[in-house]
Amino acid sequence: MEMETIYQNSTDFILLGLITHPAFPGLIFAVVFSIFVVAVTANLIMIMLIRVDSSLHTPMYFLLSQLSIMDTVYICITVPKMLQDLLSTEKTISFLGCALQIFLYLTLIGGEFFLLGLMAYDRFVAVCNPLRYPIIMSQRVCLLMVLVSWAGGSLDGFMLTPVTMSFPYCGSREINHFFCEIPAVLKLSCTDTSLYETLMYACCVLMLLIPISFISVSYTRILITVYHMSSAEGRRKAFTTCSSHIIVVSIFYGAAFYTNVLPHSYHTPEKDKVVSAFYTILTPMLNPLIYSLRNRDVAAALRKVLRKHTFSQRLQVGHVPGKS
Repeated sequence: MEMETIYQNSTDFILLGLITHPAFPGLIFAVVFSIFVVAVTANLIMIMLIRVDSSLHTPMYFLLSQLSIMDTVYICITVPKMLQDLLSTEKTISFLGCALQIFLYLTLIGGEFFLLGLMAYDRFVAVCNPLRYPIIMSQRVCLLMVLVSWAGGSLDGFMLTPVTMSFPYCGSREINHFFCEIPAVLKLSCTDTSLYETLMYACCVLMLLIPISFISVSYTRILITVYHMSSAEGRRKAFTTCSSHIIVVSIFYGAAFYTNVLPHSYHTPEKDKVVSAFYTILTPMLNPLIYSLRNRDVAAALRKVLRKHTFSQRLQVGHVPGKS
């Protein structure tokens, strides 16, 4: 009772976690930690390959490197705290820490919404206007795309975070989630938040509609162009060029659609946590794997780097000091 009173008088929140009372926290820790390591490693390798290999210095891979940067930061916002809570009895997060988590989460998820939409436009230009591709997708245009993505995401964060944290929170400080996601936080508010939730719903739908419109128009034009291609090889190359992006978009927007568009009647805390875990933990791991496994250029660049590393190690072993 005394501990409960302390929590109620504190400004800190308590994160109940992905599973409220896990029977095997060590096993969950091992699984989540493994996914985290694979996700961060895969994204950092993708960023490194795109930076060091000149054959990957193209607009598509520049945008892909930005996606990997977003995914790396994205998974680092929630998972380290989740892992800490799995091993700790105190699962608290400060008011400021919760606000920061919400802001970064909104910024990065919004940034990915816009970036994936603009990446569809890049694929449209590559398939439908291949001769003008270097002119249309100039370095300046690519930088502008990235700035628009980050700015669009941060605008969402700047709008929603202050309002969310301005509501009075009294009584229980227990957030039934593994991170500070806005719907879970708002359930603790002492006041009626229905108007704000309606406005937030409209904002999220708009954030989805803008990039989805880009994607729909771009891929409609791509399908028309591919349909009129006489060469089977041309069709295959067009499909290969777009398939990885289509898979990533389907996974990311599928989860986003459930979270932001479906009515409240479809939501339960357990379902929300599972879906959130999918796109905050699994998606950042899947994205670089999908692009690397389905992309010959990335696979070739990785083999080239590994050969160089192996060759340099052999040279070091062969030139041992003191031997003639």
